[in-house]
Formats: sequence, C-alpha cells, structure tokens
Amino acid sequence: MAKLDFWYSIGSTYSYLTVMRMGGYARDNGLDVTWRPFDVRHIMVAQNNIPFRDKPVKTAYMWRDMERRAQLYGLPIRVPAPYPLPHLPLANRVALLGMTEGWGEAYTVDTYRRWFQDGQEAGSEPNLSDSLRAVGQDPATVLARAQGKEIGDALARQTATAQKIGVFGSPSFVVGDEVFWGDDRLDDAADWARRQA
Repeated sequence: MAKLDFWYSIGSTYSYLTVMRMGGYARDNGLDVTWRPFDVRHIMVAQNNIPFRDKPVKTAYMWRDMERRAQLYGLPIRVPAPYPLPHLPLANRVALLGMTEGWGEAYTVDTYRRWFQDGQEAGSEPNLSDSLRAVGQDPATVLARAQGKEIGDALARQTATAQKIGVFGSPSFVVGDEVFWGDDRLDDAADWARRQA
C-alpha cells in the first residue's frame, strides 16, 4: 500500500480542507496515511513568516478561497473562523497524545469541525472539552497529561523532525524525501506515493 505522512498543525486554516476529507480520500486512493501533528507556529516564527498579520486583503482572499474549495469538496464551512488560535500548541499536544492512543484522528476531525462549522476556537473551551468527550475521552485527564512535560517534549521533537525534513507549512504531505505543501497538492502527493509503492 502507498504510504504518505500527513503533517498538519491545528491552527492552520487550510488544513481544515484536508482534515475533513483525509479519511475517505485515503480509502478511495489506497493510501496508508500517518497523521503527524506539529507546531507550525514555531517553524513560522523561526522563519519570520507571519502570513496574514496586518494583511487584510490577503486574509479576505484566504477566507473566500477556503469557501470556494470547501464548496468543491462538499464541506460545510462558516468563515471567517476565529483566527489566529491563541492555544495552538495545546491543541496539537492533545492531538499528538491522541495519536499514541488511537483517538487522535477523530479528535482532530471533531475539533476542526467545531472550529470551522460552529465557530469555536480550537484549543480553547468549549471546543477542547467537547471534542474530547465526543471521542470518548475525559477532558480533565487528557488535559493534565497533554500539558505535562512528556507530551510537550514529544511535540517539540515532532516539530523539530518536521523542520529537519523540510516541512514549513500546514498541511504538508511527505513521501520519502519529497515534501508537498498545501491542500491543493494532496493529489500530487498521492500520485507520487503510488509510484514509489
């Protein structure tokens, strides 16, 4: 089966488009996808890359572009969504913990759904606790673990790995040494993965 790593950061707007369709897309395209949450803000700050700050025209374009793309995919969307997210690292800590326990994908989908369909900030309440309950997790238990040193260190390592292999934005897809950036590059990444398989 063709293998593809899906690098994403809760806090990335365009990742909504990929997160909400990745499960079905992977099945339909014969892909073995590994979801890899990381802290894109850390990488962007290191690169002095703040894409939408003080850029109202670009921001307006982003929201309209996302509306168009969501319509093409048949995804509901309500924009502008709360952005940027003040608790981006916490949202990704929870996702990373979930990946180790088997509920990370479902949590990611639910938190993005609440963010882009219900207008609830990912990584903040009530999105955080409601998303955890929706995937059968106790919010107090998960948050205590997610805010601990072990998961913080794990997210830092995951982010360092992303940076080392050349991931600079979210969503990104990695096949071997090849990096494909952006929701609109998913088909290219899938084709490359099938060729390598």
